[in-house]
Amino acid sequence: MERKKDQNMTPFDTLTTEDQKAARIRELDAQNLLFPDCDGEPMSYGTLQYFWIVLIKENLEAYYRDNPNVFVAADLLWYVNPRNDKERLAPDVLVVFGRPKGKRGSYMMWREENVPMHVVFEILSPGNTREEMEKKRQFYERYGTEEFYVYDPEENSGKLEIWLRHEGMLEPVAESEVVGFVSPRMGLRFQPDEYPMGIYRPDGERFRPIEEVFLEEAEARHQAERERQARAEAQRQAEQERQARAEAQRQAERERQARAEAQRQAEQERQARAEAQRQAEEARRLAEEQARLIAELQARLRQVGEGGSGSDSQ
Repeated sequence: MERKKDQNMTPFDTLTTEDQKAARIRELDAQNLLFPDCDGEPMSYGTLQYFWIVLIKENLEAYYRDNPNVFVAADLLWYVNPRNDKERLAPDVLVVFGRPKGKRGSYMMWREENVPMHVVFEILSPGNTREEMEKKRQFYERYGTEEFYVYDPEENSGKLEIWLRHEGMLEPVAESEVVGFVSPRMGLRFQPDEYPMGIYRPDGERFRPIEEVFLEEAEARHQAERERQARAEAQRQAEQERQARAEAQRQAERERQARAEAQRQAEQERQARAEAQRQAEEARRLAEEQARLIAELQARLRQVGEGGSGSDSQ
């Protein structure tokens, strides 16, 4: 009798031997046909849920930006069994320690050295049920999740539930300890008593919406550009002032040289006048000396003349 196909039947149910199943796993795994990247479910059921998924995922990626061995993702199918593509869940946000960053269509644990998703976030939407969340908790508990967070972002709720792994089980954190709870794995502090809930890094910086970060970064870039332009303008003005000072120094040097030249010319003129005076004085002295000599000569001639006249009369 033909076996009735069940909606939960896996591709292995029609295979008879373990060798056939193993071969089929290798074949389909290599072709990535057995484990689709999409389960047909939407990432979120509303803008509020989507906002929180993006907020947590993007801030976690920024938080672990410098650690190459922390993988952060959102709405990524987690396959835990290479023989059963139905054993899967897609957490809203997930963190895996000890696995490299990189693109993945899904998270196949046997391809990831059997490292589980260590931290998982689920953001409730109005359609989620308590039974659904309990099934997810059991799945995460079974396959090694260490921290499980469920957050209801509705304004009239704002409730955060936390489960931590203890002795192989995910056990709830007491409600009285949720406010101010610090993640053992991540070091993040949760403040569900704030609305919207505050998530704080160890340095006190709050998780912020990505658009706020973008705006702040854009403003920082604009401010940096304004400061760069201001520095460039200050440098331009400083250069103008330097050039003005240099020109003033050059002008002062030209004036100093002009004064020195004027002084040199004045000195030359003074020396010329002094030389002219010396020469005039010398000419006067020579003229006087010449006149004196002539006078003496004339006097002697007279004496000689008078002496001759006396002799003749005797």
